[in-house]
Amino acid sequence: MPPLPRVYATPAIVLRQRKLGDADKILTLYTARRGKVDAVAKGVRKARSRLAGHVEPLTHATFMLARGKTLDIVTQVQTIESFRSLRDDLDRLSRAVYACELLDQFTEPQEEHFDLYRLLLDTLRRIATRDEIDMPLRYFEMALLDEMGYRPELEDCVGCRRPLAAEMNYWNAGAGGVACPLCRAAEATLRAISPNALKVLRLLLHGSFADVAGVRIDASLAVELERALLEYVRWVLERDVRSAGLIDVLRRRPAARRRAEGRAAGLS
Repeated sequence: MPPLPRVYATPAIVLRQRKLGDADKILTLYTARRGKVDAVAKGVRKARSRLAGHVEPLTHATFMLARGKTLDIVTQVQTIESFRSLRDDLDRLSRAVYACELLDQFTEPQEEHFDLYRLLLDTLRRIATRDEIDMPLRYFEMALLDEMGYRPELEDCVGCRRPLAAEMNYWNAGAGGVACPLCRAAEATLRAISPNALKVLRLLLHGSFADVAGVRIDASLAVELERALLEYVRWVLERDVRSAGLIDVLRRRPAARRRAEGRAAGLS
């Protein structure tokens, strides 16, 4: 990556923010030019701040940043997409926050990776506009794992290395993929994975999002895919993903209440 000037502009997505002192915030941005960057938005918590409406999590904006010794400084920002529809619907919001948390957890600061910036932006747009909001997350998870060097083994058994047959196999997150029935005998606690789930996982890995979006997924298959990929993500990260718990909590609430809470959150 060539040296940047002291002040530079870059498109970025706000992954998260945290308070700093009485009036400032530290933003974690995923930028198109420098990967993940922490930057201080000075005075943004003051009532008259011109930056406040442009630096909320999930916002896609053009940032003017001044390079600092430890943290960059936000000097100007112009919103490109606010993703208001995500904030007005807690179901969509929870999925978007999950995607941002995963990218944050998987990446190190200042490692340029335009493909990940593009992947997150496309995922937020899909969650904001599509009726089915979970398949964009499954595609995001698989693409992120692949880009970061954690492509799961879906063709051959992770134990004996023989090609997997079209039968009930078993998900072995700790070994990085799928085990055949014979190899499962040594690890009886492995979760079963159906032939249809394995087909969809292969499509997620090798296909485009358009290919994936054209597949009809019933509720039980959706649960199977979600459990398998989340289990693998947790194994790679060696920690829980907090926003995955939020998704589970919201699923247990009536849809009307979730929409009302989402609208209230969007106005706050």
